Amino acid sequence: MSIQFIDLKAQYQHLKADIDARIHAVLDHGQYIMGPEVAELEAALASYVGVKHAVGVSDGTTALQIAMMALGIVPGDEVITSPFTFIATGEMIALLGAKPVFVDIDPTSYNLDPALVEAAITPRTRAIMPVSLYGQCADFAAINAIAEKHGLAVIEDGAQSFGASQRGRRSGSLSTIGCTSFFPSKPLGCYGDGGACFTDDDALAKKMREIRVHGQDRRYHHPVIGLNGRLDTLQAAVLLAKLPSFPDEVEARARIGARYSRLLQDVARVPVVGEGNTHVYAQYTIEVANREAVQASLKEAGVPTAVHYPIPLHLQPAFAGLGQGAGSFPVAEAAAARVMSLPMHPFLDEASQDAIVAAVRQALA
Repeated sequence: MSIQFIDLKAQYQHLKADIDARIHAVLDHGQYIMGPEVAELEAALASYVGVKHAVGVSDGTTALQIAMMALGIVPGDEVITSPFTFIATGEMIALLGAKPVFVDIDPTSYNLDPALVEAAITPRTRAIMPVSLYGQCADFAAINAIAEKHGLAVIEDGAQSFGASQRGRRSGSLSTIGCTSFFPSKPLGCYGDGGACFTDDDALAKKMREIRVHGQDRRYHHPVIGLNGRLDTLQAAVLLAKLPSFPDEVEARARIGARYSRLLQDVARVPVVGEGNTHVYAQYTIEVANREAVQASLKEAGVPTAVHYPIPLHLQPAFAGLGQGAGSFPVAEAAAARVMSLPMHPFLDEASQDAIVAAVRQALA
């Protein structure tokens, strides 16, 4: 049995006619940059997320940068975020000359611990950037309350959580600005890089649209400094082809994730879905002791695995200047040493999942 970590080929075969038709429509009209599919996709995404504005951008990393630029974050400002995430989260803060201020994570959800946020706020704090890790939203009710009290913006790094919800509201609609990624392996992925920013704020939406096209509000007129952050028309076309079946895929992910948890809860620490949350399992992540040995055993059995993320941001050489060594964020460090992700995608059948579970149980025996 050949087990794929993420099976994009199966998804393509399922949606081939629609994807091909959408791509060929772009090839026929030839508007490869900011073609009509981009605006069509933005309207569809805004409707799905439940916000007034969706701004398609080149990738999830640039989405974070555009969001912070729209909020006016400048050198010397501070942005509170998680150390247990992909480098892009902290990287974009630093790239703007601001300081990433790390706060440890909740051990159950792996997301920013709201109980620790307020103590990290200083007169220089401008925003809080929670990460909705692995496909489950951070605790936005608690975080937004703290932000409101201190007059701060909240940016959701929802690169892994598109399609997830919290108390009936979808990821992307839970904060001042929501950002996501359409990298191919994400819950909703294109066939290259892509991303989006979401907001209900008209002024912020206008600013983000300008920033993504070099700060331009009309041709060759630039009120603000921007960047090249456009979403390609071809990628928008792929996403439009995938979007109608996305709710079914979200449902499949929830079902497969819940089944994994039922079958593995007695041998490993499995994901916990918070009250009021749904989970899209961008990664299905368990915690194990002796991770390297377990991964080696699974590899021998033909089961691919991955680790997201083995080195927290505060221990990355790029952030050594912050002076936060080992022991600074013990919960994040403990998780980084133990987490391991199993194959997860909407087309994972029960026979394959049973084989994966058997291999995991054998490795942990």
